[in-house]
Amino acid sequence: MASEMSLEEFKTALEERRQRVYRYLRAGDYARYFRPSHVCDAVFSYLDHGGKGLRPGILFFACGAVGGKEETALPAAAAVEVYHTWTLVHDDVIDRDEVRRGGATVHTEFGRRGQTELGLDRGDAEHYGTSIAILAGDVQQGWTVSLLADLARNGVEPGLVLALINRLSLDVQTTLLEGQTLDIRYSKLPLDAVDEEQILEMLWKKTGALYEFAAQAGAAIGLRTAEFSHPAIHAVGQFASKCGAAFQLQDDILGLVGDEDRLGKPVGSDIREGKRTVVFHAAFKRADAKTRERLAQIVGNEHATMAEIEEAKRIIVDLGGIEHTQALARSYVDSAFEFLDVLPDSRYKDLLAAWGRYLIARTF
Repeated sequence: MASEMSLEEFKTALEERRQRVYRYLRAGDYARYFRPSHVCDAVFSYLDHGGKGLRPGILFFACGAVGGKEETALPAAAAVEVYHTWTLVHDDVIDRDEVRRGGATVHTEFGRRGQTELGLDRGDAEHYGTSIAILAGDVQQGWTVSLLADLARNGVEPGLVLALINRLSLDVQTTLLEGQTLDIRYSKLPLDAVDEEQILEMLWKKTGALYEFAAQAGAAIGLRTAEFSHPAIHAVGQFASKCGAAFQLQDDILGLVGDEDRLGKPVGSDIREGKRTVVFHAAFKRADAKTRERLAQIVGNEHATMAEIEEAKRIIVDLGGIEHTQALARSYVDSAFEFLDVLPDSRYKDLLAAWGRYLIARTF
């Protein structure tokens, strides 16, 4: 078992790597490819607002844990961050969210620009904003492939570069989009039509698959092999997979009771959107018939008032939805630690363990 690193020490290490990735993305001459200028603005929008850097972080840590050099893996770390960003841009369109990372979502910002710069009416401006967001996400997907290809310039074998591109573009992308599709579908079904097992599978596909890839990619680069069945690559992938599921469980908790200013996005929006989360499902199972009926009137109602949203939140909290989900998230992380046993003791192994603990300790 890795020794326990302090939260502050871990956060400092993670922030150093996050900044390294963002400097790399800005220092490269990439912007000249993103035309016209408003598409370039959209592509860099969320990157300029900054993220947590969790996916690049685990890629770096996994690479170091098997004896690799972080600098070699830098293009891959940048790639997983850009890849994650396009999923956010498109997800915000689907969920009709207006705020991300403390600023306007891409489709919202460019909807406003459609009105102020082009004189469009509200309907056409919204369509314009949505169109720009879709295109920005498409550009980011292409950028991801280019960043992975840049690994070859860092001395990574072409066969491994191609394997990583193929794995992300086919295996991960189809899994992630399946999870997103299920998320949309489940929100349209009756509240009692989806069970916890289905929700957990959906959230892993939406979130865990990319975390798993990031860890595997880092280890594969460090070991200089495309054999993803290698014990160390498999182990860090499983570790990240389980922790990734815990991350989403914590995200759902924060989406209900977190600090909106710290989160940088609206709290309670999952209720209005009818999202099927473990938090909600655990409470709904424990509710009596009258309470279920009341939840059915609020959850998924896009016209629900803030008072009704607060009422639903109180019901979910009072019925133990938060406690159940917290316990489940902890169990995922606890069970993930055994996969680190195959790795030799090192600071990187400690960073991996701290990364897992941080996912369920974070408040934003």
